[in-house]
Amino acid sequence: MDVKALFSLEGRVALVTGGSRGIGRMIAEGYVKSGAKVYVSSRKADACDETAAALSAFGTCISLPQDVSTVEGCDALAAKFAALEPKLDILVNNAGAAWAAPFEEFPESGWDKVMDLNLKSPFFLTKALHGALKAGAAYGRHAKVINIASIDGIRLNPWETYSYHASKSGLIYLTRRIAARLVQDGILVNAIAPGAFASEMNRTARDHGEAVAKRIPTRRIGAPEDMASAAIYLASRAGDYVVGETIAVDGGVAFASIGEANPS
Repeated sequence: MDVKALFSLEGRVALVTGGSRGIGRMIAEGYVKSGAKVYVSSRKADACDETAAALSAFGTCISLPQDVSTVEGCDALAAKFAALEPKLDILVNNAGAAWAAPFEEFPESGWDKVMDLNLKSPFFLTKALHGALKAGAAYGRHAKVINIASIDGIRLNPWETYSYHASKSGLIYLTRRIAARLVQDGILVNAIAPGAFASEMNRTARDHGEAVAKRIPTRRIGAPEDMASAAIYLASRAGDYVVGETIAVDGGVAFASIGEANPS
């Protein structure tokens, strides 16, 4: 058994949405350093370009900006990718949004924006890239789709994030449904449910990490390598017998907490 080869991504092509910052960038960096050719996509072209330039110091990373909050945007990103690559080995659906407001005041815009980007877009982008993923699987290795959910799809946080909770719990079950279909094509679909990682979306963990860490069983917030390692595992040969699963990467908050849960 060649353990190093089990976790290698040499020769693989990956696309990471929301890849210019936060969890997406953590994953993209891990993939580049594991030997993959990585395309990072996000709504802001400047941020994509900056991240791709920085990660190119470790391997091959290419900027492919696109807003994927609509079906048209998903189709446009798939078309851009198809013009550059004949196949896709790894798709990470990470682009996301959050919204918090009191129940009595929660707006339709806060529902639609979050549900569209967090739940609808992963489905339609995977659908748009289905042909490229099948082409990747045709090379004798499983293609992989990894959806980035949240532990807020597993248990409640203290905030009134109605559409975020709904979207992330829905994405976990959507992962299982898509996995049952795409496994027939040699495409394995799984999800990661992050807990507290310092990011623009999770400003509590970013700005108050020590306080947040006290309520996490492992007594720390997540580090970039924690997220990268889980994503590498699922994308590599090491994860080839895992299908339809959601892995909580949260220091034990979702499944090993006693008493008050930690906000993520």
